[in-house]
Amino acid sequence: EVQLVESGGGLVQAGGSLRLSCAASGFTGDDYVMGWFRQAPGKEREGVSCISATDGSTSYADSVKGRFTISSDISKNTVYLQMNELKPEDTAVYFCAVGLRSDSNAYPFSRASYDYWGQGTQVTVSS
Repeated sequence: EVQLVESGGGLVQAGGSLRLSCAASGFTGDDYVMGWFRQAPGKEREGVSCISATDGSTSYADSVKGRFTISSDISKNTVYLQMNELKPEDTAVYFCAVGLRSDSNAYPFSRASYDYWGQGTQVTVSS
């Protein structure tokens, strides 16, 4: 059974930092993509960042480029999202997801590319 468990969310002032973690289990191999998405109240879930286990390549949404960094620790089966210079508009529930299909890397910011999702962790940035 595939499981993804996020942690690290919380309340932070604007300009502050948080690091989210996503502990993954229940799948093997190196042909998959891990992504972070977020959903603010009343808005669609949007892709934030992703990392390919195949080649380590990363992608970021324009809104977080230069502020967020995605990384992975293969030995711990964990993916991280370091979030710096947080803004009130970053407030959302953050979800990690894994895409296990061979074409999951093709559209890494599409929700349809992902097969399993975590339960989400709340990030609140106060002004």
